[in-house]
Amino acid sequence: MVDDVVEGLGHLALGTRLKRLGERMQADTTRFIEANGLPVPASQFPLLAALDRPGGLTIGELAEAVGVSQPGVTRSVSRLTELGLVTVSHEAGDRRRRTVRLTPRGAGIVETARDIVWPHVTAAVVGLCADLDGPLLGQLGEIEARLDREPLDRRADAHRSAAEVAR
Repeated sequence: MVDDVVEGLGHLALGTRLKRLGERMQADTTRFIEANGLPVPASQFPLLAALDRPGGLTIGELAEAVGVSQPGVTRSVSRLTELGLVTVSHEAGDRRRRTVRLTPRGAGIVETARDIVWPHVTAAVVGLCADLDGPLLGQLGEIEARLDREPLDRRADAHRSAAEVAR
């Protein structure tokens, strides 16, 4: 087995470690989302949630709302447009300003996700991070170890099953 170089570098590679952890959690969440019949990867839900308001948002406002670069948002919006989840329109007075809005299908997916995905993923992450204590690098190591034992999608499934039994 090869040593985990990123973990071994400690604070020097903190950004890389956080990115790796984020990608792992997104992949687990995407599996849970797909298992629940939704055609959208986890990485797109912050954009859809931000757009879940009357009138939509411009590309710049959307980038600001989710803390992502405008080129990144533009790429994501193009993908969401291809999926039929958003529309993009140019503002009458300024063709450079583009407003993004959810389509009825996109709004339906947000509503479904809000009901059958987000609560269970939220509970899975809360459970994953419960009782963490100590220095940040140790906490990250514990989160990674817990995900090794039970990925986030299985944790979300367990929460959903428990919630269904409780009803």
